[in-house]
Amino acid sequence: MTGWVEVADGVLQGRYEPYDVTVAVVRGADGLLVVDTRGSRRQGDELRDDLRVLGRPVRCAVNTHGHFDHCFGNQCFGPGMPIYGHERLPAQFAEHEAPMLARAVSWGVEGSEEFRDVVLTPPTRLVGAEERVDLGDRVVDLLHLGRGHTDNDLVLHVDGTWIVGDLVEESGPPAYGKDSFPLEWPDTLAALLPRLAEDSVVLPGHGAAVDGTFVRRQCDDITVVADLIAVLHAAGVPVERALAEGGLRWPFAPEGLAEAVRRGYAQIG
Repeated sequence: MTGWVEVADGVLQGRYEPYDVTVAVVRGADGLLVVDTRGSRRQGDELRDDLRVLGRPVRCAVNTHGHFDHCFGNQCFGPGMPIYGHERLPAQFAEHEAPMLARAVSWGVEGSEEFRDVVLTPPTRLVGAEERVDLGDRVVDLLHLGRGHTDNDLVLHVDGTWIVGDLVEESGPPAYGKDSFPLEWPDTLAALLPRLAEDSVVLPGHGAAVDGTFVRRQCDDITVVADLIAVLHAAGVPVERALAEGGLRWPFAPEGLAEAVRRGYAQIG
């Protein structure tokens, strides 16, 4: 990270490698709220060191979703400190992240040394549809608007600024994984769009801050993916032929859409 950038009043962004992950900080009278904790114990410890320059205590952390690069640093923010996450995030750990962690360590894959000291630490404050966090002079709203990148995506709103995790991507295309919901993702972003003001700042999970126009364009592209999956399925195109049949109609590189197609077909049934 090259330093904290204040993207809106009292809202700061740090961009961390690997993966150009966003860590957001909301500064309040009572201290700091940290959004996402990075991808390992070492990275979490580094983040805690970087936060010291902000001169206020960390009061709580929030996980935007359960993927390793956003929350495997949770263990560095306790014990006793509240960590907020969606109520489905512990199941995400059990079903996806814990097996991935075990495989990475046992197989010795590249970068697995980062995972050896990770203790999976789920949120201590589980959020359903919404929650509010009071930082003394400002309130941060935590909202679950629907399924998309995962089934446990949270977005945060504070004074016109939105922190949206991997529901929106700037430095790469949207990531469709084995736990994504490609047919529902457009509706989730459509629920976000009316809440954005003309001057809203939106922090994606990876990349630079964007605005509502960017989010709308990405929502349109994600809608094209969902609609094309439905059309190909209805036409009887086999799942293994769908990417080729979609051709130039896909708005993103086809090599990144294999899981979107597989998941979409499975969800249609």
